[in-house]
Order: sequence, then C-alpha cells, then structure tokens
Amino acid sequence: MTWLYGSLLFVAAQRMAELLYARANTRRALASGGIEIAARQHGWIVALHTAWLVAMLAFVPHAREPNFILLGLYAVLQLARIWTIRSLGPYWTTRVITFPDRPLVRRGPYRFMRHPNYAIVACEIALLPLAFGAWQIAAVFTALNAIALFVRLRVENPALEARRR
Repeated sequence: MTWLYGSLLFVAAQRMAELLYARANTRRALASGGIEIAARQHGWIVALHTAWLVAMLAFVPHAREPNFILLGLYAVLQLARIWTIRSLGPYWTTRVITFPDRPLVRRGPYRFMRHPNYAIVACEIALLPLAFGAWQIAAVFTALNAIALFVRLRVENPALEARRR
C-alpha cells in the first residue's frame, strides 16, 4: 500500500467514525432539547470533505512519496482533533446544535478559542494535499472550506451568542 492510499484510507475511516459518533450525539442532543440551526448546510460540508479526498485520490500520483514533515504535522493535528472532540464530549457533532439553557463548553482548546475544530479542519485541508505535493488541491479546497466556514459561522455564532453571556 502506498503512503497516499494509506493516508486517504486513514482519513476516510476517521471521518466515517466521526460521522457515526456525531450522528449518535445529534440524536441524543435533539432528544434532550437541543435545537438544530441551518440543517441544510451539513450536506454541503460532508460533500466538500468527500470531494477533497476524492480529488486527492484522482489527481495525486499514487506512488508519490510524501513530505514526511508535513505528514507528521498532519498527524499532530489529529491529536488536537481528538482533544477537541473529547472536550465537547456529547456536545460534539458535525451539525450546529445549541441548547439555550446550557452554558458553552470552556474546557480543552475551547479555553483558548471559539472554534478550534474549524481551525484544525482548515489546516488539515491544506496540509494533507501539500504533504503529497498537490498545492492546487490544497488551494482550491482551502478556498472552498473558507467559504463554507464563512456561511456556517454566520448562523452558528449568533445561535451561540446568548450562551456566551
């Protein structure tokens, strides 16, 4: 198995596991009074992440050796990703769900910034293609992700604002 195939298989498996965990958390959140905001955005974000992986599979030469420093940085990001997900625990989901009567989580990386998961994802989307010399994929999907995050944060931040006070 090549480094590219191994890396893409790892990321795809990780994303699928996260979607399953998010789905379970979403069900529990909605059953316990959570309110979903902008549900239609979720499908677009999943499509964007899927297209990112498919683009790498389609356009990166399969036998290309990675830049191991950049691949190592990507691996370090996975530790930050796990920290972020664990910090939110049952509140972590891939959807925008808020609880008007509960305070925001302020532990883990949420002590330092509002949206650490989005920062991690932005770095991932750039780093993985760059690790395999695919700067064009990194540029295109970084731009598309920036647009998706701009749209998402325009609904998420106001939904969370009352809980920040």
